[in-house]
Amino acid sequence: MSPARRVIICGGGAIGTAIAFFLSRRGAQPIVIERHEVAGSASGKSGGFLALDWCRGTALDRLARRSFALHAALAEELGNPWGYRRLTTYGGYARADDAARGTGGRPWLSAGVTLTGRLGSPQTTALVEPHAYTTGMMRAAEAQGAALRAGTVASLVRSPAGAVAGVTLDSGEIVEGDAVVIAMGPWSILATRWLPLPAVYGYKGHSLIFDTGSAIPAEALFLEYRDSNGEVLTPELFARADGTAWICAISSTAPLPIDPGAVAPDDGAHGRLEAIGRSLSPALASAPILARQACFRPVTEDGRPLIGGVPGLPGAYVATGHSVWGMLNAPATGEAMSELILDGAAQQVDVAPFAPARLPAFDPKRLVS
Repeated sequence: MSPARRVIICGGGAIGTAIAFFLSRRGAQPIVIERHEVAGSASGKSGGFLALDWCRGTALDRLARRSFALHAALAEELGNPWGYRRLTTYGGYARADDAARGTGGRPWLSAGVTLTGRLGSPQTTALVEPHAYTTGMMRAAEAQGAALRAGTVASLVRSPAGAVAGVTLDSGEIVEGDAVVIAMGPWSILATRWLPLPAVYGYKGHSLIFDTGSAIPAEALFLEYRDSNGEVLTPELFARADGTAWICAISSTAPLPIDPGAVAPDDGAHGRLEAIGRSLSPALASAPILARQACFRPVTEDGRPLIGGVPGLPGAYVATGHSVWGMLNAPATGEAMSELILDGAAQQVDVAPFAPARLPAFDPKRLVS
């Protein structure tokens, strides 16, 4: 196949920009169409945690291992503009009413936190700042010939033979292409109006970013936390290279808004998360909060991403549904998609377990406007 193919990528998140990067590196001409902003949703607000072997024993294992290696290679190749850093990762537990108990275990943790073990070393766990990573990959793709367009895709354009020939924007403009990739995160479900795709749902999460300076070393924390009302939460805390710390703990199944710019936090979620964070670490107790965030991560019925061609429609592809491992698996997904589109098959990772045909197509009549 010609390496100069025009490929329309619907979505400027971590997956879409990675596909654009690897396609443009091969000499193709990807066009990323983004209706909100690059990294404007989960790809800019997630934790950015990376793990080599946390998917072992699952269909994701080879994808994750390849992607973990690519993250390190890309940071070195492109000058690390997104704060890639290796981490030591710990697990433990805490209770909201046990501030005076526990062993702490690390100088930056409160006494009420008990560490139970090390979950990862600098050889097996790492971190990126997700907004900088996603926008950085888009800039790197553009430097190689990719293009970024603002717009909302309204439908597909098909050739007389029935193959994909581009997309129509809501403005009525037609953007021609030899292939189209749906990479819109949870909003990929909107593409079921044009394509026989399985359902992709949104699972809402909340996070805070604290300005902690140098108070927390290159470490990550995964806890089981019993709140004062008895609910068990699972806070995650990551210290970033830019002197900030990211924390999450509260998720919900709130409805996904049609407009990505309309995502709003659940009532009280950030206040509750702030109280948890400040109780876990003196470094967070008085640190300013730089951002209060809410986003939806994409999930599928069986928990595996959709990576591959759309059955029965030449030139149509999908890459979404990565759930909590979207940032980790973005590079290997981008690489695999570029191989699939340009060579007809992925070379580095077997993507057969992620084929869209494994799940039934979603009925677009179920969509609520």
